[in-house]
This record gives sequence, C-alpha cells and structure tokens, in this order.
Amino acid sequence: MLPDHEIEIRVRYYETDGQGFVHHANYFVYFEQARVEQLLALGYDYAHLERDGVLLVVNKIACRYQRPCRFGDVLRVQIRTVRARGARIDHEYRVLRGKELLAEGESTLACIDREGRVQRLPEFLVKPDDVAK
Repeated sequence: MLPDHEIEIRVRYYETDGQGFVHHANYFVYFEQARVEQLLALGYDYAHLERDGVLLVVNKIACRYQRPCRFGDVLRVQIRTVRARGARIDHEYRVLRGKELLAEGESTLACIDREGRVQRLPEFLVKPDDVAK
C-alpha cells in the first residue's frame, strides 16, 4: 500500500499569475508531483506501470484554497492515501508553508488499461485490509 508521503517544492516564477500568487491550476500539478514521488518512494514509477499497461487516470479532483503563496516560497505537499481497492485510489493532500496551511485537496484515480477499460489495481497498491472487501 502507498505510505503517507511528503515532498518539498520551491515555487517557480512561471507558476505565478499577474497578481504574483501561484496560479490555482498549479496546485493540481503539485498534487501530481506528490503522487509520482509517493509511488517512487514505494519503489515503482508511472513509466513502468504504463509500460505494463496499468494507467492511473484522474477521475475527479478538487482543491480548497486557504492562503496564497508566491514565487520563492518553499512548500511542503503532504499526500495521504485514504482508500485503494478495486479500480480506484482516493488521496488527500495538504499544502503548507512552514506550519501554515495553504490548501487542501482530494482526488480519485481510476485504474484503466490502454483501451480505457477499467481494471483492478495491481496488488502492491491495495491496502491489505481492503483486499478481502
């Protein structure tokens, strides 16, 4: 199962908007970076999964913005896997600057094959207590 994970990101200038704040769409990029790094920490990567015909696609995603951040800020993006069973993975995210909460989000990923058909998650992505359910 995917362990909770945390990454650090320094906000780049091009990620900001005309007001000097990180553009709202970039938080979804940060969430994706956290998912990729979480999987790498487990010893897998998306490139190998996709080569093996396992595609994890975003089914839904949301973000609640609390405070803005700017160019040069150092952010911590925390990811927590809430559920992984069947063909879906649910994640929660927190974006922090120091101890200050900037944003919270959640996503649902669906596992599909190359033809877009839903398929079961690989065993290593499923929580042991969810396998029997």
